[in-house]
Amino acid sequence: MSISKFNSEGYYDPTAYEALTAVEKSEKAINTYRPLVYICSPYSGDIDTNIKAVRQYSRFAVDRGYIPLTPHLLFTQFLDDDIPSERELGLFFGNVLMSKCSEVWVFGGYISSGMESEIERAKRKNYPIRYFNTDCKEVQKR
Repeated sequence: MSISKFNSEGYYDPTAYEALTAVEKSEKAINTYRPLVYICSPYSGDIDTNIKAVRQYSRFAVDRGYIPLTPHLLFTQFLDDDIPSERELGLFFGNVLMSKCSEVWVFGGYISSGMESEIERAKRKNYPIRYFNTDCKEVQKR
């Protein structure tokens, strides 16, 4: 967008020009490159609590300039985690998407079986893995 230093009547208007230029710069900053990050956290068990937590983890990633990829929020909308073949399909989809991410972020103090398989895959593929507690504080590798 080209911002004119002149107003609609043709008069020089540096105040409006500076304000509109600042708005344009902030919009561009919001729309800059954001890497994909794979969010790994529990789903099964206390599903309601785990969904609330993963929403917080996803927001945490957004606030840090990433695009969160959270397969267990997405695929459970149309796949049934209680049906083994559909659960495996969801895990497979997640593995495919993990390969598109710049990092894998593991959240919480509990590693579920699904998380374990995701972490093992990330290790085999040498994807960068970062670990966070439930308060989104980064912790040492496990």
